[in-house]
Amino acid sequence: MLFNKKQYFEGWYYKIFDRDGRHGLAIIPGLSLVADQDNSHAFIQIFKADRCETAYHSFPLSEFNLATDKFNLQLGRNQFTLAGLTLDLADKGETVSGELKFSGAVPWPVKLFSPGAMGWYAFLPFLECYHGILSFDHGIEGSLTVNGQTIDYTGGRGYLEKDWGSSMPSDWFWLQSNHFGAEGVSLSVSIARIPWFKLSFIGFIIGFYHQGTLYRFTTYTGAKIKQLLVQGESARLKIEDKQYCLEIEAKSHDGVLLAAPVAGEMKGRVKESLSAEVWVRLSRKDGQVVFQGLGKNAGMESVGIL
Repeated sequence: MLFNKKQYFEGWYYKIFDRDGRHGLAIIPGLSLVADQDNSHAFIQIFKADRCETAYHSFPLSEFNLATDKFNLQLGRNQFTLAGLTLDLADKGETVSGELKFSGAVPWPVKLFSPGAMGWYAFLPFLECYHGILSFDHGIEGSLTVNGQTIDYTGGRGYLEKDWGSSMPSDWFWLQSNHFGAEGVSLSVSIARIPWFKLSFIGFIIGFYHQGTLYRFTTYTGAKIKQLLVQGESARLKIEDKQYCLEIEAKSHDGVLLAAPVAGEMKGRVKESLSAEVWVRLSRKDGQVVFQGLGKNAGMESVGIL
C-alpha cells in the first residue's frame, strides 16, 4: 500500500493548450506522504498560464483511489486516466469543471529491460526521484469551465508525464514543448543531479519525437552533453550520440511558484513557465538537418546550478 510509505510523493503532470495556444493549463494531481500523518494528503495543483496564477487543492488520503492494474486515479469527484480527465473542483474561491478526452497518445516505449524513459535506472531502488513520460503528444477533445469561463480545448495538444520518489533533485532543468507548428513533433528535456552513494552525477533524459520516430539522448544510451548553459531565464544545450546532434536554445517568460516535494512533503517551491520558447535543431553527424524549428507554449523549470 502506498499509504504505508513515509517521505514519498507521486504526481502526474498534465499540460494542455487549446487550438490557438491561448489558454494553457498544467494540472497536477498527486500524493504527499510524510512521517507526520496529519500532514499527509492528496492534492490537485493547477497552473493557469494565461493569468499566471496557481492554486493548490488538498484532499484527505481517504479520497485518493488509484487502480492497481492501470492508471486510473479517482480523487474526490475528479478522475485522471491516460485517456482523459474529469474535473469538479470548488475550493478556495476557484471553480474548475469539465471533461477532456485524449487521442493518439505517444508514450516513451516500454521494454522488458528498459521500462520507460529511465531505462535500466528504473530498477535501482534507492534513487530519490523517478521520471516517466506517458505521452509526448496527443489530441484533445472537450472543454473546461474555469471560474465561469468555458474554454474549448478541442483541437488542442496535450502532454503527460509522471514523477515519484521522496524528493525532487537539488539541481534540475526541465523543458517541454509540443507546439512546433505541426502535430507529431515534441521535445522533452529532463536534466538533474543524481545522488550516487556519497557522490553525485548529472543524469539526463531527453527525447525528441518527430514524424513517428523517437530520438533518445540519455545517460544510459551513451549520449553526451557537450554544452549546458542555464543562466536565469535562458538556456543553451548541445547533446550528441554516435549518430545525431541535438541543439536547443530556450527562453523562459512569465512564471509562477509551484509546490514541489522535499522528503515527501510539498514544502518546496519551483518557478515554472508555460510560455517559454525553444529553438531546436536535430542533425546527423554528417551535417544533414533532420529538423529545425521553433516551439512555443513550452514548459520550463530550472533549480540550482547544474
